[in-house]
Amino acid sequence: MRRTSSLIARLAAVALIAGVSGACVVGEEFQRGYLLDEQAFASVKPGQDAQQVLQILGTPSTVSTVGNRSWYYISQRSTRRVQFMNDTVVDQRVAAVYFTKNLKVERVALYGLQDGRVFDFVSRTTPTGGSDQNFVGQLFRGVASLNPFGS
Repeated sequence: MRRTSSLIARLAAVALIAGVSGACVVGEEFQRGYLLDEQAFASVKPGQDAQQVLQILGTPSTVSTVGNRSWYYISQRSTRRVQFMNDTVVDQRVAAVYFTKNLKVERVALYGLQDGRVFDFVSRTTPTGGSDQNFVGQLFRGVASLNPFGS
């Protein structure tokens, strides 16, 4: 009888551990920003005016601050292996349309992840003082600083 209850307790513990670890390991993929249609982007040619570019590509993600002469269409794909961890950028594309002074297309360019440094245009995090810790580090830090007797 005792052997059976011990076996059931072990199986329950294994099932609990498998369930908790299975819930954490999800593997999500995120697509942010402009979804680039490469055929549409290829149809933008030098000499076209800004209105034609707007009709083909739509509103840009951002524009240059000086003279509105460069338009950028930005997309980013990232993955996250575990639910509570930060995501990792897998692919980033910036389609750039450069204009002349009279807003005619001068040239177009397509930049990828290999062409530059990854940075966050609109950060959804609040910077805090101290070191950057992940969830598990914060959990252990909380347990280590626990003082049950209080002072």
